[in-house]
Amino acid sequence: MTATPTVTKSVIPAAGHGTRMLPAAKAVAKELLPVLDKPAIQYVVEEAAAGGITDVLLISAPAKRAVEQHFQADAELEKRLEASGKVGLIDSIRRLTATVRMHAVDQLEQRGLGDAVRHAREFVGHEAFLCQLGDTIFSGDTDALPARQLIDAHRELGTSVIGVEEVPAEKVERYGIVGGVEIAPGVLRLDTLIEKPSVAAAPSRLAIAARYVLTPAIFDCLDATPPGKGGEIQLTDAIRLLMSRGETVHAVRLRGRRHDIGSPLDWLKTNLVFAARDARLWEQVAPLARELLAQSPPQSPAPPPRATQ
Repeated sequence: MTATPTVTKSVIPAAGHGTRMLPAAKAVAKELLPVLDKPAIQYVVEEAAAGGITDVLLISAPAKRAVEQHFQADAELEKRLEASGKVGLIDSIRRLTATVRMHAVDQLEQRGLGDAVRHAREFVGHEAFLCQLGDTIFSGDTDALPARQLIDAHRELGTSVIGVEEVPAEKVERYGIVGGVEIAPGVLRLDTLIEKPSVAAAPSRLAIAARYVLTPAIFDCLDATPPGKGGEIQLTDAIRLLMSRGETVHAVRLRGRRHDIGSPLDWLKTNLVFAARDARLWEQVAPLARELLAQSPPQSPAPPPRATQ
């Protein structure tokens, strides 16, 4: 039996407008909003590097050049930091870009996640690839991060693999939900995917969790997938078509903890969770948190006066 080649390329769709984060994301890409001292997108690329990825493709847009620039050398900045003895402030990004080659391609028209992934066809070629959504980051040990877990599962199974997590019943309608047969602890052979089903129609409570390993057969399925609501091409629809054509798709329960940054509340929660992981930082944050909790609930602002004629 021929061994399954390891996955070395990752695709990160990052061309969206980030409307849920407006006005913060009007001039600053949501992927660049900080989680503590690093922009969210850096955590995503670091996860890829920890999983053995050597090349990353950003699906970008002309208005989001700053996302690409974050991973490019800045000779003037480095010179100034070295002169002041502060070059350590950018050590993490320098180490990362020494390990991973960054590439970018523009998605000029917002036509959905499926269309964004389709822009990676030339970059991917005939290889399986990791796909990571840029508005979700994970915490956990390196072996528990999705990139490593999904790449290892693909190496063993030889198929497309979707990262999933169990969600409460009341949140099922927010996600793509998978159904299938568990063939090993935490591993399912899928027979259905439903995008944002009702609780009654959901085949499980296992939600697609922003991470995939996909085989190159997905591109022909994306080409054959018609636009859905809002004229967008859904990646879930293309994966369902892939399964209907006889290709096996598996799902793996992710061990890492998922953190969304796509809304102001989620972004704030993620910053607090990551601050709590740093003992020295939490010593400074915890007193403020206790002080705020001790206060009476803040009053809602009064509604603005109505105009009169």
